[in-house]
Amino acid sequence: MADIKNYTLNFGPQHPAAHGVLRLVLELDGEVVQRADPHIGLLHRGTEKLAETRTFLQSVPYMDRLDYVSMMCNEHAYVMAIEKLLGIEVPLRAQYIRVMFDEITRILNHLLWIGAHGLDVGAMAVLLYAFREREDLMDCYEAVSGARMHAAYYRPGGVYRDLPDQMPQHRVSSIRSDAVTRELNRDRQGSLLDFVEAFTNRFPGYVDEYETLLTDNRIWKQRLVGVGVVSPERAKAMGFTGAMLRGSGVAWDLRKTQPYEVYDLLDFDIPVGKNGDCYDRYLVRVAEMRQSNRIIRQCVEWLRNNPGPVISDNHKVAPPSRVDMKSNMEELIHHFKLFTEGFHVPPGECYAAVEHPKGEFGIYLVSDGANKPYRLKIRAPGFAHLQGLDEMSRGHMIADVVTIIGTQDIVFGEIDR
Repeated sequence: MADIKNYTLNFGPQHPAAHGVLRLVLELDGEVVQRADPHIGLLHRGTEKLAETRTFLQSVPYMDRLDYVSMMCNEHAYVMAIEKLLGIEVPLRAQYIRVMFDEITRILNHLLWIGAHGLDVGAMAVLLYAFREREDLMDCYEAVSGARMHAAYYRPGGVYRDLPDQMPQHRVSSIRSDAVTRELNRDRQGSLLDFVEAFTNRFPGYVDEYETLLTDNRIWKQRLVGVGVVSPERAKAMGFTGAMLRGSGVAWDLRKTQPYEVYDLLDFDIPVGKNGDCYDRYLVRVAEMRQSNRIIRQCVEWLRNNPGPVISDNHKVAPPSRVDMKSNMEELIHHFKLFTEGFHVPPGECYAAVEHPKGEFGIYLVSDGANKPYRLKIRAPGFAHLQGLDEMSRGHMIADVVTIIGTQDIVFGEIDR
């Protein structure tokens, strides 16, 4: 009688649950996973190498394209690293704007995650609900930067421009009546801050809807509870950060442990799990959406009451206003030099990290005094999480591998860079 041998199965890279271009080589005993070997590199764009050939400012749009679901958070770490080496102060209003958009980005990320994770596990409706809210937040991106996804809104020294006083309006069209258009424009009559405030008033009700669909859903719990369990010790040993680490019960969040910008002035809590399974990580991320909503509300209130500059007045780093540039020779020279040659960063090295929606996103920057980085290294949270996939999947069924990829919230732009 022939021996029964394990066989290998290629999962991805075009699999809808591969969340990018992940190729997994699974060694199976029947339907039970014995080993999972992630193969990466199919998307590799050489971002770190490209940054060495671009000025510091020209590399900002590359950051948006790393984790293309958390665009502004990627930019944040990069501009913070440049600011550390330059030693420049960021105006307080710009810091509040950055924090507000970091949290808007966190909600955007978690909305796509909950929709895609639900889809992976077999819940179709959640994705449709999540995209309803994403549309509103994408409109906020578009209002400040002109782009719905790749904003390039943060700048060394602050942000590109102040928040707009009015929101774009929907227009009546052949597929949209007067009444429908009026309803769509109801919260768009005022400024961006009015629109964001109206969203934060509605959003807790939306999160309740997701929880109604999933949290006590029998099928959802059967697919997530006890799957992909990671102990706190193993989570730390494998370099997990963000919800992957907090889901295992470790209360580590850079916004509290190593505060940056104005997080130490804001009131919010850090949700932590107990069991380290997929269900706990789901609960942590849902709770994070509620906390982000709290932070955004505090930022809106502060920004309403405190006008001021949103970018550094050091014209060696930040451009002068258009009016000054067109009426003053010195400002014109600053403008011309900044956008042709860029600014020179003093020699040195530094590491700047933010609490990205997926974990600790860090930029290690080395400057030799030139107008472009000598070396740039990106610390992507998803890269460390992916190495835990083998350990998390062993002994589980092949269907659970999809759940585990979903709970890791993997986006391949940052893993393959």
